[in-house]
Amino acid sequence: MKVLRSYGYQPVGRTGSHVRLREQQDDGTVRLVSVPMHDELAVGTLQNIADQCGAQDFDAFREWIETNR
Repeated sequence: MKVLRSYGYQPVGRTGSHVRLREQQDDGTVRLVSVPMHDELAVGTLQNIADQCGAQDFDAFREWIETNR
């Protein structure tokens, strides 16, 4: 969540242990991402987050998260 917030995603809600983040892109479209508030995430969960963010390359997304956390 910390990395996504630094990229411009803003929290808009919370359900249980998940926080919803929102990002408005330059073309006006909005992305909503649900992120669990856990210290560690399973690879499948991180892949789901990458998909919600529109990442085209999962390995590059994972590297970006590691570099910026």
